[in-house]
Amino acid sequence: MSKEVMKELIKTNISLEKKNIELLNSINQLAKKVDNLVEIFTKAANHIEKGDVKEPLAVKLSELLEQNKKIARGLLLLERYVKEKASFSSTLYNEENQEL
Repeated sequence: MSKEVMKELIKTNISLEKKNIELLNSINQLAKKVDNLVEIFTKAANHIEKGDVKEPLAVKLSELLEQNKKIARGLLLLERYVKEKASFSSTLYNEENQEL
């Protein structure tokens, strides 16, 4: 192997090592943030178990369920409307083509 190739390989290897270190640092930061998130969720779960948030949360979930039902009904009506429009349009298109 020539000296130039060796030097280039060494430079590339050093660059790769630097990127590996950056990646490890990023992974460590991510792990810390995930740990913080788990801690927040654990505290929230403890509050819910104690009953601190139980009733307001149940009310909010019930309201959310009703909203979801209304949205689902609306989407079904919209789907039915679009299907009717599509079949009506295709019927008109077929009638026009038959007249020609």
